[in-house]
Amino acid sequence: MTRSVRLCHVDELQERCARGFDPQQSGRDALFLVRLDGELHGWLDRCPHEGDTPLPYRRHGYLNRDGTRIVCFAHGGQFDIATGQGLAGPCLGLALTRVALHVGSAGEVLADLDPGAAGRP
Repeated sequence: MTRSVRLCHVDELQERCARGFDPQQSGRDALFLVRLDGELHGWLDRCPHEGDTPLPYRRHGYLNRDGTRIVCFAHGGQFDIATGQGLAGPCLGLALTRVALHVGSAGEVLADLDPGAAGRP
């Protein structure tokens, strides 16, 4: 059974910016959100090239300088923000794992988490 966890309010997410979250309070961000053209996109914070490697070089540092791609700073892989598809580097042809999101009536952003996935969404 899936459970939803509140991450933030939609107004807290700026356009072409990313923000990491630790919904299960494990001490490390397990997922991140990116707002692009008004749409929210949620992804697990794991490089598909090396299964458990976090993507950012610093907290919330998921995007390239101009905010047009998600970057794995450990491997140099680049991903499309909207689809999660690998566009360059060793992640070409691979994809990020999407996190299902919902925006509640009061603007709260909820992520669907699988309780069977211990320590990660």
